[in-house]
Amino acid sequence: MTEIVFDHEDFDFETLEEELKVDEQCRKLLQHLYAWLQLQGQTPERASELAYSADYYVRDFLLDFLRSNVLRPQPGQVRFFAGNWYITRTMEPEITVLQRHLDGIAAFYRFLCNRQLIAAKELAMIEAELGPCDYYQERINRFLDLKGDGYEEWERECALNVQTGAGA
Repeated sequence: MTEIVFDHEDFDFETLEEELKVDEQCRKLLQHLYAWLQLQGQTPERASELAYSADYYVRDFLLDFLRSNVLRPQPGQVRFFAGNWYITRTMEPEITVLQRHLDGIAAFYRFLCNRQLIAAKELAMIEAELGPCDYYQERINRFLDLKGDGYEEWERECALNVQTGAGA
């Protein structure tokens, strides 16, 4: 596998032109993830599934929604993705689909740590947010059962408390 040469600044952006370059950098990073997963013993099909889920998280959530640098994970990002963003942006949120996304996110950050693009303490922080599937199932159930004015309270229980923006 070829060596990855990225700087954290390669994933900072402010303008549309810079964002397009970051998007291309992310696609390259995800291609490296796919190859790495196969080297780790994953079948091409499983590696593709994990990379697809990581791509959804990286490009749709981190870049497009949070507008943040993918190599600078913030506390609460994964928890908000799983406990709020995914649920509210999916027609019929299901824990099995969410779990596939969480598996892809886990693989992505383990890959970044393996390549020394994030620190072990950042990986540990992320892995702690990946774990509580019963919590995420409860969030889905409560969302699907919402009636009346309950949305704001539901949303506050898993609010985004990270600094957003490309320079974050």
